[in-house]
Amino acid sequence: MSPGSKKIFKAGMENKHYPAPLASHEDVVNNPSVFWDTLRRFHFVMGTKFMIPVIGGKELDLQVLYVETTSRGGYDKVVAEKKWREVGSVFCFSATTTSASFVLKKHYLSLLYHYEQVHFFKIQGPVSAPAVAFPLSSSPSKTELAIVEYSPKPTRDCPDPSTESSSSFSAKGTIEGKFDCGYLVSVQLGSEVLHGVLYHPDQQDLSKSTQYDGAIVPYTPGRRRRRRRRCRRSGDPSYPKPNRSGYNFFFAEKHYKLKSLYPNREREFTKMIGQSWSSLSAEERMVYQNIGLKDKERYRRELKEYKDKLKLRQEAMEVEPNIKDQDVRD
Repeated sequence: MSPGSKKIFKAGMENKHYPAPLASHEDVVNNPSVFWDTLRRFHFVMGTKFMIPVIGGKELDLQVLYVETTSRGGYDKVVAEKKWREVGSVFCFSATTTSASFVLKKHYLSLLYHYEQVHFFKIQGPVSAPAVAFPLSSSPSKTELAIVEYSPKPTRDCPDPSTESSSSFSAKGTIEGKFDCGYLVSVQLGSEVLHGVLYHPDQQDLSKSTQYDGAIVPYTPGRRRRRRRRCRRSGDPSYPKPNRSGYNFFFAEKHYKLKSLYPNREREFTKMIGQSWSSLSAEERMVYQNIGLKDKERYRRELKEYKDKLKLRQEAMEVEPNIKDQDVRD
């Protein structure tokens, strides 16, 4: 299918056009810094959300995914020739990641497909859709679920679906818990009970019990807990800003530098900064501790001024009714 025959997809992108390439395909393949810089800028220009996915507790290397996919002809060709498992073999996922092909295809479509069109195929003009839309759904009322990880248990006697007739074999699944993007589930296959995780790619409302191919999955929505926000003195904007320790100032300084050097390793910053703080000499650490002491003095001074102003305000409020009473008597 030629690029011009592809249809526009995804609501809100009908009027968008591809920008000019930010670098050549050879540069983004051979230079990781160029790839990450151009990818972030591309999503910024397109106005699309960008974040680094995490699979099996590790950040997905999007450059490797881009290189492996484009070396096989791009997204459409990999889908048509069913080579996602071949692409996923490069990442050496853990044995419990049972749907690597599904997850890689999903993340590539949302984060790299349009980038590929501009930098690999050098397409210009309106935003285009892949030859095969993803995800596909045979029925709009059903929600697509993908099993990502599972916790295997010792195998017991369990009926084999290949030897049993379809009428005698049955499976029943139940949701045991819910998190942001999926469910903790248990599935009973005859006498065997399996426990695992269902990844939910489309966040739809499942306020009613839904039946998935013979497995009844009840769901009872609960109240979502809201994180309490820390506020200054019940929202008083004049309340002084709390002081920070010397380590807080050191942390802020190092975090700013690390973010510019390693933009895709933010999860490791806390550990790296802690090690840097431990390796400082007493003299170097004293510099930041003195800054912390000065900030502490600033906080005490501003807090005293705030309390004095508050006391004067309260006294003025107490005097005002007395003046009004005296005017009434006169």
